[in-house]
Amino acid sequence: MSLTPWLARRALQVKRWIERVFPGPTVAKFIEPYMGYATSEHLILRGRVLGSVRSEKASHSTSRRANALSMLRTFLTDEVADAEVVAGGVTARTDEEGYFTLLLPRDTALTGRGVTVSSGDATAECRVAIPGPDARFMVVSDIDDTVMKTGAYSMIKNLWTSFTGHPTTRHVFPDAVELMDFLHDDGRNPVYYVSSSPWNFYPFLRTVFQLHDLPDAPMFLRDYGISETQLIAGSHGDHKGSAIDTLAAAHPDLPMILIGDTGQHDAQVYADAAERMPGRVAHVILHEPRSGALLSDQVDVDRLVALGVPVYVRDSYGQAIDAMRKIYFQAGRTSP
Repeated sequence: MSLTPWLARRALQVKRWIERVFPGPTVAKFIEPYMGYATSEHLILRGRVLGSVRSEKASHSTSRRANALSMLRTFLTDEVADAEVVAGGVTARTDEEGYFTLLLPRDTALTGRGVTVSSGDATAECRVAIPGPDARFMVVSDIDDTVMKTGAYSMIKNLWTSFTGHPTTRHVFPDAVELMDFLHDDGRNPVYYVSSSPWNFYPFLRTVFQLHDLPDAPMFLRDYGISETQLIAGSHGDHKGSAIDTLAAAHPDLPMILIGDTGQHDAQVYADAAERMPGRVAHVILHEPRSGALLSDQVDVDRLVALGVPVYVRDSYGQAIDAMRKIYFQAGRTSP
C-alpha cells in the first residue's frame, strides 16, 4: 500500500470530523475576487467567499517570526461552502472550500474593468482581463524562480523564503519585469501566471507584482485541499498542464509563449503541451536560477527542439528579449 494515499484518507477523515464538530460559517462576510479572463463566448469570473475579512499586519519592518505568523494566518480561512454567488443575472454556488466560478456572456457590460459579484450582503468587483483584438500571441508564465526568486527547487529554501518574507522584501528579477512588460505590449497580448502556490497566497503575490510593476494579469494557483488519495490534491505538472490546456482553448487562434525555469520540470510540462497541441507552442523561455539546474531538464529541452519549438535557456532574459523583439516587434514598436 502506498503511504501517501493512506495518509490522505486519514487526513480527510480528520478534516471531515473537525468540520462536523466545528462547522464553518454559513454567511458570507467577504468576497475575495480573483482576476478573471475571457473566451470568445464568456467572461469567466473567479473568487472565494469567506466568513471573515482577511487581516494583514506584517510589514517590511517586522521580524521574520511576525511575517511567518502573518503568512500562516492566510491559511486559517473561514470559507463559506455552498453559498450562492450572483453576477449579471448568472448564479453559481461555492464549493466546499468557498471557491466559485461564474461564466457570463461575453457581451456582459463591464463597470470599469470588472463585474460586480454578490453573495448575501457581501459584494466585490471581479475584474476581467480581455486581450486586445489585435493580439499576436498569449503568454503563460510560471512565477517561482521565473519571475520572482523563491528557491522553489529546494523545499527548505522555498518554505523559508515564502513564510519569512514580506512583499517589500521579495526579489523580483528586473529583466523578468522587462520581458513581461515587453510581451504584454500595453495590454495587447494576454498574459497569464501559473504557479503551484496556493490560492491563499493570491493577495500577497498581487501586492508583490504591483510593487514591481509587473503586468496585472490573471493567476492560476492551486487549491491545496485534501483528496481521497493525496494530501495535496493534484501535482505541479498536472496543474500547470491543465491551466495551459484551458488557456489554449480560451484563445484557439493565438500561439503560446511559455515561460518557466529549469529544475522544476517546466520543460517537461511544456514539451508535453507542444506534443498535445502541435503548432500552438511558438517559443519556450526557461530561466536557469542556479548553475547546473538545466541538467535535469535537458532531455525535455531537446524534445522541444525536435518538435520545432525555439527554446531560450539562460540565467537572464536578455537573449529572449532580443529574439522576441526581432520576431514580433521589429516593425512598429520602438520600446522598451
